[in-house]
Amino acid sequence: MTPPRLATYSIGGSTRYGAVVDGGIVDLSARFAKDYPTLREVIAAGALTRLAEEAARHQPDQALDAVTWLPPIPAPEKIICIGVNYPDRNAEYKDGQDAPKYPSMFMRTPRSFVGHETPLVRPRASAQLDYEGELVLIISKAGRHIPESTALDHIAAVTLCNEGTIRDWVRHAKFNVTQGKNFDSTGSLGPWIVPYTDETQIADIRLTTRVNGETRQDDRTGRLIFGVRYLINYLSTFTTLTAGDVIVTGTPTGAGARFDPPRYLKPGDVIEVEADGVGTLRNGVIDETP
Repeated sequence: MTPPRLATYSIGGSTRYGAVVDGGIVDLSARFAKDYPTLREVIAAGALTRLAEEAARHQPDQALDAVTWLPPIPAPEKIICIGVNYPDRNAEYKDGQDAPKYPSMFMRTPRSFVGHETPLVRPRASAQLDYEGELVLIISKAGRHIPESTALDHIAAVTLCNEGTIRDWVRHAKFNVTQGKNFDSTGSLGPWIVPYTDETQIADIRLTTRVNGETRQDDRTGRLIFGVRYLINYLSTFTTLTAGDVIVTGTPTGAGARFDPPRYLKPGDVIEVEADGVGTLRNGVIDETP
């Protein structure tokens, strides 16, 4: 049985949200926008499952090929990305250091992401656009100092990310990677969110990334150095996690920069990030236009 899938999209110049079903999308914003203007408010109200059940009673309102997919959560308060969170990724750095004691992380802006089936943009400033396939958590409710024992109660849904990176721009300064992680339209989120049900949904699922059909990344979330419970606990130590926040959990080994010579993305490439029970996030690549 296909799990419920809720997406944000645009059609006819209007941004909407709905449930992806066989044959198209049931427009839930047409039925619920008064109470929930976006999926962020749906999540805050704890209404994801109820809306998905309502969608099952209706025929599609829009065909899939008639819409433009957008990142599922519009204007999240925070997009927090975790770095070096698979064992083989740590080894890739060849710095002789053991697995880190605490997670590395950085923030991204909403503008740095596009939706499913929208091209990533290779910027004029660099040809080193790289891919990173990742599992994403969407936070369900506000919390601070969340214990690991109740951390999973703060997950509303899961989705996917291609956490596109401009490699030479993550080395512009001594300490930070912010520049190389925030070029406009270099990453993607989606295609939809799948409501969270229980730990088996994310505990040990296969995560793969393909470029032009070739598998480049292939690992399992059970191998995360810092697991989901710990990440929510750790992040909520210094910031209040709130409904709709996006946590990008880390990428496996196999990004383009780690090949010899490096295999960066170029216009015409197609990248697919896939995870069991979530779906496939697909994007092409174009060059930035002057």
